[in-house]
Amino acid sequence: MQQNIGDLLTRRAQLSPDLEAYVQGETGVRYTFRELNARANKLANAFLDAGITPGTRVAFLLMNGIEFVEAYLGLAKIGAVVVPLNWRLTAPELEFIIADSGASWLIFDDPFVEAVETLKSANKTSVRDWLHVLPSTAMPGTRIYSDFVADASDAEPEITSGDEDMLYIMYTSGTTGLPKGVVHSHRTSLWAVLTMSPILDLRPADRYISLLPMFHVGALTPVMMNTYHATTSVVLRSFDPKLTWELIEKESINTGLAVPAMLNFMMQVPGNDAFDTSSLRWLLSGAAPVPVSLIQQYAARGIEIHQIYGLTETCGPACVIDGPNAIRRAGSTGKAFFHTEVKIVDGRGGECAPNTPGEVVVCGPHIMHAYWNQPQASAETLRDGWLHTGDIATMDEDGFVTIQDRKKDMIISGGENIYPAEIENLLIEHPDVREAAVIGQPSERWGESPFAILVAADPEKPPSQADIMTFLDSRLARFKMPKGMVLIDVIPRNPSGKILKRLLREDFPGPAPE
Repeated sequence: MQQNIGDLLTRRAQLSPDLEAYVQGETGVRYTFRELNARANKLANAFLDAGITPGTRVAFLLMNGIEFVEAYLGLAKIGAVVVPLNWRLTAPELEFIIADSGASWLIFDDPFVEAVETLKSANKTSVRDWLHVLPSTAMPGTRIYSDFVADASDAEPEITSGDEDMLYIMYTSGTTGLPKGVVHSHRTSLWAVLTMSPILDLRPADRYISLLPMFHVGALTPVMMNTYHATTSVVLRSFDPKLTWELIEKESINTGLAVPAMLNFMMQVPGNDAFDTSSLRWLLSGAAPVPVSLIQQYAARGIEIHQIYGLTETCGPACVIDGPNAIRRAGSTGKAFFHTEVKIVDGRGGECAPNTPGEVVVCGPHIMHAYWNQPQASAETLRDGWLHTGDIATMDEDGFVTIQDRKKDMIISGGENIYPAEIENLLIEHPDVREAAVIGQPSERWGESPFAILVAADPEKPPSQADIMTFLDSRLARFKMPKGMVLIDVIPRNPSGKILKRLLREDFPGPAPE
């Protein structure tokens, strides 16, 4: 029998049909596991009726919502491959990802009509069919999602795919500035759930608040985890710190995950200490190291923050801190998950002595298969069964890991990964810019924000910050835009020509302009 992620929903609907599976936070609309499974089956059968075959790529340009969840699980049942798109990207950025993935279908939400119109008019992708969710006005050349599924059967489709077959391709930024598609299968995704289950304190009928966008592995893997554990997903269409507190109280939330920037925004909500959080056992927090002071603020309210470390390439899990150590070892990201191995290695691949910094490498059945269409990058990252993360950390004698630095030069802003090379490559296209370097500066709001360091092409006619921002505005997602810039005479480089960003960080330590 093939292991299929969509089959988790089928089995959960049989075992817990009347338990709430999904709650939309903003509206309170609710679906049981029986209802969610029926909706996923209708979507699956509608695609089968339309002639879809296993391996067909279907891109999602969707806000968090029931359509995302039912389409993901329904397409999994019939062996289609989901390509979740970061809706914060610009149309040219989306165009590259869609074309690279070979997606022939796109399901999109009403807020992204303008981007879809641009994609359709450019006609540079492989998309042939466009499904429009909740349209205010139907776009020419598209199908209405609700009409597409209306007459389909809600019977269980035959499952003919699973195990090593692709489940999704999730794009993450690369050091060259071009995104890399991380390939996960049904097997790797199932093992991500299985390696978390013995460690996380999840209980049947728990209520989990989902705050991250579902194009992130930190939100998509919990969809499967919650289905496996009979946990209710209370989902926000987009993050709202005040509403998060309200839902924790109203929905008796037990668990969830928030990036550090979200936790910070929540603490800034006036009167947040008036909300009843007695049901909340813990919140995971990842994507960036959690400041110890923030962990302590939540601890003072009786809320445990468990720092988690993972990557898209690991389908989420790598390390996590447990409850008893959340405060005692605040700052550590804990030990490896149950079916996961983590080592800290030196430049030759040997294990580092305790408390000695080195590169984090991860091994386990939940590690990605490869980067889509990038064999060289795959070979560099996956070596002898180990995923080389590029992250620097220490491990103490007891196996507790503390992240020291992140992938070289990468900026994490509000939980989003930003690689400076992408911004630098655009900056040097400006006619008034000769050289460009981008670093991250500390930001009270976002954790880090990009900061641009430029050398003018003509020192007598330097570009203004307004000129630069206008130039980048239509080419770069808003969260990647530099928050500030400075002009210097020479960008420091080593003998091989590589920018010495360590020196730039020392010269321009921030904090970032807010």
